[in-house]
Amino acid sequence: MTVLVTGAAGFIGMHVAKALLDRGERVLGIDNLNAYYDPALKLARLAEIEGRNGFSFDRLDFADRDAMAAFDAAHPDIDRIVHLGAQAGVRYSIEQPFDYLQANLMGHLVMMEMARARVSRGLKHFVYASSSSVYGANREIPFSVDDRVDRPMSFYGATKRANEAMSYSYASLYGIPTTGLRFFTVYGPWGRPDMSPWLFTDRILNGRPIEVFNHGQMRRDFTYIDDIVAGVVAALDHPPAGSAESPPIATYNLGNNSPVALLDYIKVIEAACGKPAELIMKPMQPGDVLETYADIEASRRDLGYQPTTLIEVGIPRFVDWFKRYHAI
Repeated sequence: MTVLVTGAAGFIGMHVAKALLDRGERVLGIDNLNAYYDPALKLARLAEIEGRNGFSFDRLDFADRDAMAAFDAAHPDIDRIVHLGAQAGVRYSIEQPFDYLQANLMGHLVMMEMARARVSRGLKHFVYASSSSVYGANREIPFSVDDRVDRPMSFYGATKRANEAMSYSYASLYGIPTTGLRFFTVYGPWGRPDMSPWLFTDRILNGRPIEVFNHGQMRRDFTYIDDIVAGVVAALDHPPAGSAESPPIATYNLGNNSPVALLDYIKVIEAACGKPAELIMKPMQPGDVLETYADIEASRRDLGYQPTTLIEVGIPRFVDWFKRYHAI
């Protein structure tokens, strides 16, 4: 049987597809290769897994109902779905909210409809990407899956919270085994160019200043890609059973469970680059939050999830990859 991975040319999607291939799975990837950032990076990621035994790829927009209906009919052997594709980016969601409406709401609905149609044909599990952004203005630290998530600070966070509500309704109505994963600031090789590891590394290596928001008074639960992938694969292997009282749905945090002060994080990047950074202090940006911190008790208990990579290890790996990718 086959695992469908949406967003297979994305940062997390490529790594998840690779991990599944490494353990002998057949993987079908889809991605529309949009221009939110340079598609050349997405194509380079795909080149890492294309040609692998068991992998095939279709360039496809999962928010396109007709295209997905045809795709669904052509691939009857899909028995698990890992829906990682989305329009990402907190700040960009303020500038282009309709992109998020289409990809994250319509796209999620199309994928849930695909899952619904396959339940009677043996679909084992529908796993999808949520985000720590759903916690928004939550003041409880660390963020627990039992906390309130009805005060998103960004439209991106709002769409991800809507995905969770939509998924609950479909799991309840149709008995779809469903798991949502709230990712916390994922970084590592092949990461996105709109994320701080890429932005800071690029500017430091090229002698340009970096902007530090809220004057550096922020903390993030930076989570290395290998730890995230281990959590995604573990979640895929543990579909929730549900009961007479509750639908077969689960939600987990996947974070490092160890927030790092922004200025300390920058110091680690400086050390990995071998150059000091010039800092330009800026006020808090719209949509940002002061701190993210994942409570991973549930994911540790149910999935055996245990992140192991400190930023002192993960950041140098990213910087080394960045230099190779850019031939620096």
